Amino acid sequence: MAPRASSPPSRLLKSWGDEAVVYDTASGDTHYLKPLTLALYQSCRDHPDYTATELAAALAARLGVADTPQLHELIEDTLASLRKIGLLESA
Repeated sequence: MAPRASSPPSRLLKSWGDEAVVYDTASGDTHYLKPLTLALYQSCRDHPDYTATELAAALAARLGVADTPQLHELIEDTLASLRKIGLLESA
């Protein structure tokens, strides 16, 4: 679930507090990452071998929220969205 590997940086990340935008230099697309999405993207970058379950547990601890089935569903949906827009490799 690592961010896609590429030659020279094809993505530029600019964050403000717990939000960010990612600019894809190859496509010209800009993506807004809300706090949970940014935290998940960073967790995927820092721990590319984590499963969705491990990511949910790590994010629950990082964000100080309960590790619930709803969080797992949200993580799965967010991972799918990040894959769809090309910010993560497909699993």
